[in-house]
This record gives sequence, C-alpha cells and structure tokens, in this order.
Amino acid sequence: ENTKKPRLHCRVLDHIVRFILHIPSEERDNAIRVCFQIELAHWFYLDFCMQNTPGAPHSIFLDRCKLFHHCPFLLPHGEDVQKILEQWKEYKMGVPTFGAIILDEALENALLVQGYLAKSGWGFPKGKVNEDEAPHDCAVREVLEETGFDIKNRISKDRYIEQKITDQLVRLYIIPGVSKDTKFNPKTRKEIRNIEWFPIEKLPCHRNDMTPKSKLGLAPNRFFMAIPFIRCVCVRH
Repeated sequence: ENTKKPRLHCRVLDHIVRFILHIPSEERDNAIRVCFQIELAHWFYLDFCMQNTPGAPHSIFLDRCKLFHHCPFLLPHGEDVQKILEQWKEYKMGVPTFGAIILDEALENALLVQGYLAKSGWGFPKGKVNEDEAPHDCAVREVLEETGFDIKNRISKDRYIEQKITDQLVRLYIIPGVSKDTKFNPKTRKEIRNIEWFPIEKLPCHRNDMTPKSKLGLAPNRFFMAIPFIRCVCVRH
C-alpha cells in the first residue's frame, strides 16, 4: 500500500520559487508578504505545472516544508511554517473584498460564478483588494478576472450592498441591465469553473431556505457566501 505523501519535484520547485526570490530584501522578513508571494507561486503551479507532473500534490502548500527548505532565505522559518500560514490566513480574513452583483435586463436573474475546486459553491464575482487600491477599482478588476466582463463604464461608486461575513467586509456593486446573451470567459486559469445566470426567485434567502433544492437541485449551502446579498437583492427587486 502506497502511503507516501505527494511531493513537489525539484524541477517544479525551481520554477515556483522564482516568485519568492524576487521579493525585495527589505521585505523578506515580513512573513505575510512572503506568504502572498507563495500564493502567487501556487496559482502558477496550478496553471502550468501540476497537470504535467504525475503524482504531484494538488497544492504547493501540501509540501510547504520542502518549499521552505528549497528557498534559502526561508530556511530560518522552516520550523514555524504552520504557525506562519495560520497567521497569514487570519490576516487574509481581514482584507476587504469587492465585487459585483450583475443583473440581467429584466432584473430577474443574477450572474454567479463557481470556484474551480470540486464541490465549490456559487457566489458573486469578487476578490480581495490590493494595497492602495480603490474599492470600485478592485471590483472592476476582480469581475474582469473572474468573468471576462468589463464593468468599468457601468459601475456606480454609490450603488452597492455591503455585508460583514465572518469578520470580513464584503461590498458588491450593483450592475443592472446586462444582456443574458453576453459571453463570459474567465481571464484566470483554474479559479472559476462555471459562470451562470440564476433566477433570483430560485435562490435561497437564508441557509434553511430549500427553494434552490426543489427548483435547481442544489442545496442552499452551495450559495453560502451569496445568501446575505441574495436577501437584499430580493428586497430591492
């Protein structure tokens, strides 16, 4: 029986550590900054390395100790990898997220995206803001990355719904009047699996709302991150 843990190949490591080695020397002691660069390396790995490497782990974080030991200036942190990653995840949860609620011309359907991983739920296109980035600019960037649709000339800085979800601020700008014939295509690879229009009346307004189960064949928890906003959209429209 093979119980060996999937490992990163040295050739793959040589590719992905480039993202980390380019960090300015004055920022290398900032564990949070380093982790964000490792995350960029992770996306590169998913896009270009994993499928071409038999037996490779589905995340570089699964072999994080080897990654830390492959990058010289990370060696001092080798024994604290788990602690550093936990601090980074906690920090990320405090970073505001911005995106959009895209509605069709009849204001009866909303556009939702599904994450790439198996069993990922459905939610509105959104993402974390970059340092010094304006909220509406973040929303434009994230929607473009996840759907291929440019809302720059449609967004109103004052028309949005804002919620706090598990201590994270999430603001979604309302973008009405988008044709259902619009072709959507993610700009990023292996982040968004599906993009679909959903009738608002068939979406859940709370976590025990079984409407999507009977009308869409999907459990309400598949819309967990969208539910707070669906409730508001139902009230407004």
